[in-house]
Amino acid sequence: MPRSQLTTIVLLILLVAAARLLPHPMNITPVGALGLFAGAMLPARIMWLLPIGALLLGDSLIGFYALPILLMVYLGFAASALIGRALLAHRRTPCRLGAAVLASASVFFLLSNFGAWLVLYPPTLAGLLQCYVNALPFFGNSLLGDTFYTLLMFGGYEWISRHQDSWRYA
Repeated sequence: MPRSQLTTIVLLILLVAAARLLPHPMNITPVGALGLFAGAMLPARIMWLLPIGALLLGDSLIGFYALPILLMVYLGFAASALIGRALLAHRRTPCRLGAAVLASASVFFLLSNFGAWLVLYPPTLAGLLQCYVNALPFFGNSLLGDTFYTLLMFGGYEWISRHQDSWRYA
């Protein structure tokens, strides 16, 4: 891996971990978008390092939580890298970006709340349904955060890519 790519990965992990430490509305974080970006831009063998590395760094500072929830949250964000690979690695259009954000937020919602059900709700179908119903307001926040940060990351990347040659000669 080129040194510049490794530097970019480390910087993105640090930025996203720092963003998780700043005050923010619940579930409006850049981790899902980082997974989509990593899946689209990095080799498959390391794409999961960005979202998982950012989560580990952030959680090591703010604290870990119940293992079943933690594992499902991490799995949900690792899935965002797979979604980014499947939908955005070869072709990026507004429609594909929207589909990737929706898929990523939906998979994260299903997995993370399944983990919450295992720990916080009765182990019944009614408990599972109640868990998902109670979590619906957070789904909207995830969609909002993933949309905002996905546009920021991919838009920033495209803008930098188009203007970097003019910076070299300035």
